Amino acid sequence: MTKKTSGRGQRDLKVRVKTARGRKPSSTRWLERQLNDPYVKRAKTEGYRGRAAFKILELDDTYRFLLPGARVVDLGAAPGGWSQVAVVRVNALGSRRGKPVGRVLGLDLQQVEPIPGSDQRVLDVMADGAVEQIKTWLGGGADVVMSDMATAASGHKQTDHLRIIALCEAAADLAFDVLDTGGTFVAKVLAGGAEGGVQKRLKQLFSKVANVKPAASRADSSEKFVIATGFRGPP
Repeated sequence: MTKKTSGRGQRDLKVRVKTARGRKPSSTRWLERQLNDPYVKRAKTEGYRGRAAFKILELDDTYRFLLPGARVVDLGAAPGGWSQVAVVRVNALGSRRGKPVGRVLGLDLQQVEPIPGSDQRVLDVMADGAVEQIKTWLGGGADVVMSDMATAASGHKQTDHLRIIALCEAAADLAFDVLDTGGTFVAKVLAGGAEGGVQKRLKQLFSKVANVKPAASRADSSEKFVIATGFRGPP
């Protein structure tokens, strides 16, 4: 005899967070959103360092740029979710027999905890000599340059937008110097118009340029990602 149940407990219940003394309402809303975010929960379950891993997974599932044997530069690597994905997909650990072994170089202004199969370094990618240093660490040019670089939010939407675009432009400039012909550039931007300049440059130097908002990007965010494939060579 099958016992009927009400179904309670079989679905996730939304976590409510009370505003604690000394905590701002905005912080409470952020914490509540984190606790109820399905991608945050999946990241913990699947061993990724952050929900951002699912963004690059989705982008690569569609555009297939993290191929076995690829040499990847991960800009703004902390906490390391994108590098974790890249290590597996480019076969950096050599665990997929018969497939070429790739390389993953993660770069950030802060130290990133070691990720097996990747080389995590502290570097200001805007500093003089950064391109030469990257090529030395990588052992040559890159097949993929991907950037999830971001700045601390100022609370002023337009200012934050311009800062993200500036980082995207810096990442693109570096990619032009580091990528080998045929390479791929992936970067976070914010929709809002100011990104038009960098988009124009990418269309001149790459065969195809697409703009995508992955499902893992929050619906209330203006975040999107530009994917430029088929690098024609430096300007």
